[in-house]
Amino acid sequence: MIVHLAMLLAFQLAGETLSRGLGLIIPGPVIGMVLLLVFFIAAPKVAAAVQPTTNGLLSHLSLLFVPAGVGIVAHLDKLGQDGLPILLALLVSTALSIAVGALVFVGLARLVGGRA
Repeated sequence: MIVHLAMLLAFQLAGETLSRGLGLIIPGPVIGMVLLLVFFIAAPKVAAAVQPTTNGLLSHLSLLFVPAGVGIVAHLDKLGQDGLPILLALLVSTALSIAVGALVFVGLARLVGGRA
């Protein structure tokens, strides 16, 4: 399990190194995840071996939201001052994300000949 966790962190580190070293706008963890996906496609036996560790991480995923909650509580004064603009930004960005997702889906469905 430790080896698998170290491997996951190594891919994240590789992604961070590439992102910062090359000045890319793509976040390092995203690059690391793509590298990990390519590695798993190339070595499916390794992917199967890592699966129990990743399932364990996913079962405790809610623990990873604790730092975000602590950050919100630590900055409640900021939230009180800028609460309305933050709420509006969240609502607008959510609506735009849904709309863009729907438009991309319709466009791809038309492209591949499906009904939208």
